[in-house]
Amino acid sequence: MTAPLILTPGHRPDGTALLTVAGEIDMGNTADLAAALDGTPGPMVLDLTAVDYLDSAGLSVLFAHADRLELIAPPLLMPVLHVSGLADLTSVHPAEPGERTG
Repeated sequence: MTAPLILTPGHRPDGTALLTVAGEIDMGNTADLAAALDGTPGPMVLDLTAVDYLDSAGLSVLFAHADRLELIAPPLLMPVLHVSGLADLTSVHPAEPGERTG
């Protein structure tokens, strides 16, 4: 069973837009993620700490916004972000051990 995608918008203390994502990002829900990213102008921190799965459709959405994203990712996603080349286009920070915001 696919975990639902939960998108929680907010702001960091410095005012930068923050989108916390939980669940699975796949071709069935990337339109929701794209809409959330498209609807927030300027730089954004995307917290993927609680994402359990990211497929190529999800990567495609992230690539489209890479120039303005800063990613926080769990260890599970780090290899995918590096092998895909996304980590070369945007800042990717590992989530702190035990951290799970979603």
